[in-house]
Amino acid sequence: MNDSVAPGPTTPSPSNWNLPNALTLLRIVMVPFFIWAFVADGGHYGSLRWAAVVLFVVAIYTDKLDGDIARARGLVTSVGKIADPIADKLLIGSALIMLSAVGELWWWVTIVMLVREVGITLLRFVVIRYGVMAASKGGKLKTVLQTLAIFVYLLPVTPAVPWMSVVALVIMLVALAVTVVTGVDYVIKAVQLRNAGRRNRTV
Repeated sequence: MNDSVAPGPTTPSPSNWNLPNALTLLRIVMVPFFIWAFVADGGHYGSLRWAAVVLFVVAIYTDKLDGDIARARGLVTSVGKIADPIADKLLIGSALIMLSAVGELWWWVTIVMLVREVGITLLRFVVIRYGVMAASKGGKLKTVLQTLAIFVYLLPVTPAVPWMSVVALVIMLVALAVTVVTGVDYVIKAVQLRNAGRRNRTV
């Protein structure tokens, strides 16, 4: 008599061709248009600067929207986990570079943030053979703070209103601190993920 139990049906993995990933791709496509609007404004803080603000806000909203849809519909994929933070880094990184290029943000702040972002992205690819390193709560807080600071900096009225400039700087410095702390945390998690993967291979 065969007492073995037949395995139950397995849940198929969601396709990478889904709405959340399409929204992530849209966010990447919007980056060049955002850059163009900012550069074309030429420091006049006019309608094109406002267009850059709108593009930035819409792009950031797609970040929240794709995450909500992915979790609600069970459409979380490994591609999405990798592409989503890359899209965020392209948008935020380009904004930081442009703000520094026109003298509205210290270059050292932009450099520290970019080094952290690029380094963690490369680290994700290094350890992907052992597993996907998803965004942590601290990483999400970092993104929110960076986004808020950039938004205030981008507003055409900020340079003309001293207290808004101070608010933008304070938020940016807090975002910088969280950026560094979470970067160290990701490095620790990457090492743990790699060590766990190596142990599993030797078992």
